[in-house]
Amino acid sequence: MKRLTVVVLAALALPAVLPAQQPAPANSANPVTQAFTASGRRYAGWLMAAFDSIPASKYGYRPTPIQMTVGNVAQHLESANYSLCSGFGGMPHAMTARDSLADSIKAQWPKDTLTARLRASFAFCDAALATLDDGKMGDMIPAGPPGSGRTAARARFVLGYVTDLVDHWSQVANYMRLNGLVPPSALPRPAAR
Repeated sequence: MKRLTVVVLAALALPAVLPAQQPAPANSANPVTQAFTASGRRYAGWLMAAFDSIPASKYGYRPTPIQMTVGNVAQHLESANYSLCSGFGGMPHAMTARDSLADSIKAQWPKDTLTARLRASFAFCDAALATLDDGKMGDMIPAGPPGSGRTAARARFVLGYVTDLVDHWSQVANYMRLNGLVPPSALPRPAAR
């Protein structure tokens, strides 16, 4: 019970600390779910804009040999999105033969393939988030290897999805800056009307 309390408190605190958070409407019945959804969409949008704007010739770029390439980050995000979102959304992702290829092979796919697959994974996550409400965040769902019997609060996986996007957004934004590109979050905002 103590662990669930910590997870729920972290889930409630996250929207207050994320930058540029869009507040849920005052009359919202599901402010926590709406905050997670808004944050997920914001970072997913920035990530897609970044991957779309990075030249295909830079998809093999990494600042140091130990770091992931741009292509690795794209394929990792796709895989993580399906894993996390199918878990908390209860919607299985239909795996294909291409999904079972090694990550090192998938990371070398052409930019168009990587971005199309990543975009599809974000749409899958949007659909998974749409099935949630605040009352489901405390539900205990399977965690760990299949058959392990371990469970964790659904909020843990929703939080994991959003924080993974934030983490990789920071990574990709830095990669862009190192290549003289401006990350989408740093572009001038349209003038107010």
